[in-house]
Amino acid sequence: MKFFYVTLLILSNFFLSAQELIKFQVETGKYDRMDCPITVRISQESILKGNYNLQVIEHGSDDKTPLAAQLDKKEGKLYFVLKGFTPKNTTRKFSLVHSKIEFNFPKVDMLSSEGSLQLSYKNHPILNYQYDLVYPPKGIDSVYKKSGYIHPLWTPGGEVLTRIQPSDHLHHYGVWGPWTKTKIDNRNVDFWNLGKGEGTVLFKKFISKKVGSVFSEFTTLQEHIDFGAKKENRVAINEHLEIRAWNLGDNKPWLIDYSSEINSPLKEGILFDTYHYGGGIAFRATELWQKNNISILTSENKNRANADGSSAKWVIIEGTTHTKSGKGGILFMSHKENKHFPEPMRLWPSDVNGGKGDLLFEFCPIRNQSWKLDSHKNYELKYRMLVYEGIINAEQAEIAWQGFANPPTVFIETK
Repeated sequence: MKFFYVTLLILSNFFLSAQELIKFQVETGKYDRMDCPITVRISQESILKGNYNLQVIEHGSDDKTPLAAQLDKKEGKLYFVLKGFTPKNTTRKFSLVHSKIEFNFPKVDMLSSEGSLQLSYKNHPILNYQYDLVYPPKGIDSVYKKSGYIHPLWTPGGEVLTRIQPSDHLHHYGVWGPWTKTKIDNRNVDFWNLGKGEGTVLFKKFISKKVGSVFSEFTTLQEHIDFGAKKENRVAINEHLEIRAWNLGDNKPWLIDYSSEINSPLKEGILFDTYHYGGGIAFRATELWQKNNISILTSENKNRANADGSSAKWVIIEGTTHTKSGKGGILFMSHKENKHFPEPMRLWPSDVNGGKGDLLFEFCPIRNQSWKLDSHKNYELKYRMLVYEGIINAEQAEIAWQGFANPPTVFIETK
């Protein structure tokens, strides 16, 4: 009871001291929403140049607790999360306010240690990005060494869902995305199959890091290196990889954006030739997941038996875990602006690796059509992962995908 009165007193003082900066409304449109990230474009110079303690408050809501707000002054964008379930054709009204009372909103933390950068929430790890080189097991050719990938990727309950350097495919690295069949000056270069010694993808440097209460993110430069160039190795593709983890709150899934902007510094560019795997976003699943304890469902209602080679907006991959829920998974989402969307997939059949049914999944934009990167031209691929405990269904997956590809509309009220 004492905690209730203290909280009520803090909220009362907050509203007495709050200064309203703008009013805006969020319209869900023709789609249901669930814990949906919202972007508000801010043009007011006073806000962009000011030093404000920002929060978002909702009008007409029984919950008067302010929502965390995060402002990118350079881009003129305000971010917050539309909490809970909101039906389609709904309008919710908000104000952006400045208060002298600062709420201690929990952040997505970022910590660098032993060659990896970890994102976590309230001491629960979300993912590690490996930026130092990791070498293969003793006795294996060092050509398999690698950096610039995600591993481990955890469920909110602490189950590791990724795997690296499995004995059957030493070049598999958690969540990553090298291209396989490429052509440079009519010469084949494979950045995926490291054992060929033709190329690799390595971390070069961090470009930026941001820590906040709505999301935390980092952007890296990854170099796709051609080993067969004349005289010395050369960079064939520069990749800006942005990883963003949203804060949906306690007892919620992890929501992770994986955005790759690529360009080729080569005079003639590079050709991604048609091939059944390579590029996009790839996932080698934990060794715990095999044919008898894993399930697949795509947006086109396909499963593991018939999804390989098909195209989809989203894919649910879930299986057994050692966590309290006993199950967990990842919803992989491809953005509607991606090359060759809806994106084709590579999905290992259930009889691979001697019938064990280990899992490799990939959104593979060049599965059915080639893709030429012109010199010094930027191209982008955007993906989102919902990492969760338990199970989800097709309806929940569609709601999450619509929040990614067709977010709610925001209208700022003019005075």
